[in-house]
Parts: sequence; C-alpha cells; structure tokens
Amino acid sequence: MAAPAELYDQAYFGGGGYEDYFLATPRRFEASRRLRWLLSVVRPSSLLEAGPAGGFFLEAARRVGISVAGVEVSEVAARFAREELGVPVRQGCFETVAPVDPVEAVCAFHVLEHVEDPRVFLRAARDALVPGGWLALEVPNIASAAAHRLGNAWAGLQPQYHRWHFTPESLVRLVTASGFRVVRQDTTVFRYYMPAWYRLRHIRQLLPADWMDIGSPRLTHPRLGDLLRLVARLTHNDRAN
Repeated sequence: MAAPAELYDQAYFGGGGYEDYFLATPRRFEASRRLRWLLSVVRPSSLLEAGPAGGFFLEAARRVGISVAGVEVSEVAARFAREELGVPVRQGCFETVAPVDPVEAVCAFHVLEHVEDPRVFLRAARDALVPGGWLALEVPNIASAAAHRLGNAWAGLQPQYHRWHFTPESLVRLVTASGFRVVRQDTTVFRYYMPAWYRLRHIRQLLPADWMDIGSPRLTHPRLGDLLRLVARLTHNDRAN
C-alpha cells in the first residue's frame, strides 16, 4: 500500500468516491450531526481532530465556542481547511505531529481504519490529551447486518484504503487496552448522515434495506448499524509517557 501522503492526494478527493469531501452542504450537515453527538456526552473547551479532511467538523465546533485544531495527512485537504474555512489544520501524520498544547478531546472520524497501527495512533491520542481527556471515534462496523448481507459489495469495505476493520467488541477492547474507559458506544446506518429531505426523497430505496438489517426505521442501533462510534475517557490521572 502506498504511503499516506501519496495515497490521499488530489485524485483521492477528486475521483475515488470521495469527491464530495469539499461540498459544503452535505459536509456541514454531517459535521452538525457529529458535533451534536459529541456534545451529548461532553462539551470540551478544546479539541484536536485527526484527519479532519476539509475541516467542516472543526468549523462547526469552533462556532459553538470550542478551541479547535487539526492534523491532516493530505496536503490537498489541509490547504482547503485553512484557506476555505479558516480553521487551523497542519499537514502531517497525526502519530508524529505533536500538538503544541494538550487538549480536552481528540476526535477521529473514519481515520482509525486507515492508519498503519491503531495502537500507535491511540498512544498519540493519549499524549495529546489533558488528564481525564476524551476520545471520540467513528469507524465502519464490519459486524453490521449490511456487511454480512452484502459481503464484498458493502460500501464500508474499501480494501484499497482500509487497513483495519472493527466490530463493537474489538474496538472496545482496543480502546480499553490503550488506557481509556468507554463511556458511550452505538452504531448508525449510513442514512444517519443523509439530510431528512434526501431520506424522504429516496425512502423506497433506503428504508427497506435498513429495516431488513436492523429491524427498525431508527437511524441508530446498539451494534448492527453500518458505522460504529464511541466516546471514551482517559482512565489515568496523568498523560501517557
């Protein structure tokens, strides 16, 4: 597999199924959903996002008074975040770009499945946090009902880019072994990040499949949804050495 800086280049954001990363309307909706989820558990005064892509989550967090920063491996995405949204995003690998000051929360949405070593990534997250700091993660859920039903056609698989896949149990074990205590965990269907008008317009295509998979019209499920997310807190009194 190519080095991250080479893999997540202009072509990745412009043609590999990720060309919508810089579209403001869907990405701001997605960011608002993620921020509301995070704030339902904790309201940090500062946060660092690993892999913020175009920076829309950082933009949303800053609007509610949170001090934000990001580290993004793609120069294309980091430049967009700085120049178009005005959010402070440094280009580089999160595991090696140390924060200037520790923060109250580290967020990583659809990043952990891409990294070389998830344990090294979580160690860097610990090092970036104040004592008792918070970690928010979201990854594809390989144990989802849709993944079992669709097999290689499941949209979350993406073997070209995803080095790792997680189940609810394996992610909790990994995060716990890395010095965190899981406070909240659930899953969502892909439809969760689609605006209500879009879900209604395509209800005949979207709802039957989700109902088949999770047995409910709800957008969340304890373990069977496509996307696995959790919030955890540092269990140690001191930052990792």
